[in-house]
Amino acid sequence: MTHPSPVPTFSNRAGPADVIQGLGLIYRAWSLIFRTPALMRLSALCAAVTLVTLGALFVLLWMYSPDMLGWMWTRPEPWYARAVWYLVLVLLFLVLLVVGANVVVPLVLAPLQDPLSELTEAQCGDFTAPPFRLGSFFRGLATGVGHTLSRIFFLVLGLAVLFPLNLIPVVGSIAWTVLGAVWTMLWLGGEHLAAPMTRRLYPFAEVRQVLRQRWLLCLGFGAGVYVLLWVPILNSLFLPVAIVGGTLLYRGLLAAGSVPPPPSSGLVGK
Repeated sequence: MTHPSPVPTFSNRAGPADVIQGLGLIYRAWSLIFRTPALMRLSALCAAVTLVTLGALFVLLWMYSPDMLGWMWTRPEPWYARAVWYLVLVLLFLVLLVVGANVVVPLVLAPLQDPLSELTEAQCGDFTAPPFRLGSFFRGLATGVGHTLSRIFFLVLGLAVLFPLNLIPVVGSIAWTVLGAVWTMLWLGGEHLAAPMTRRLYPFAEVRQVLRQRWLLCLGFGAGVYVLLWVPILNSLFLPVAIVGGTLLYRGLLAAGSVPPPPSSGLVGK
């Protein structure tokens, strides 16, 4: 059975529909993984490692989140204020779990990310994975590390800018948690769009420009990844789905003309 190209069709202009199309990338990535044996094998390996990593992260945050919130806001005595305190604790735990999962898990699975992305591009057509070359490997590694540090910096910076909201009693902590979740969703979209662009050796300034122009598309995709983290069992596959979805997002934007062709030094496909 011949399947249509998995490359999504995007408008070359941003619009409200971008949010829905971004969310739809989750289903598109999921479908591509399950009908491509090589992607399925790599994703299963990722899922096993992710499950262990998420379990350890869950336990650590469950133990230490109360202390972190207590540092910002001492647990009150009245029952009604304590109820709000526990609500904020739950929201804080959720945000920290998502942030931790999207920093720790990718670091653990870093050796598998590029192969997953390359296999995805091969399914999109007009791409051939390059032969291994030591020089290219180190050049790509240096670019990848630089981009990763830049992306983590922007994630932490956004959360830090919002952090003073916690100084406002009760409402401020809730606002910080909600806005932090939205910022994390946008960051997730940019994080997984940047991965294939890094592999193609785009400068980080190009990634930022795409995020500014198509932020609704990235927000919708990031929201889908965020929600996937809370679906039991399926969340073990969140990173493969995010990597495949981010690669499809890149190819769709490339086809729409929202991303320029890759630099000649990073043109690894034909």
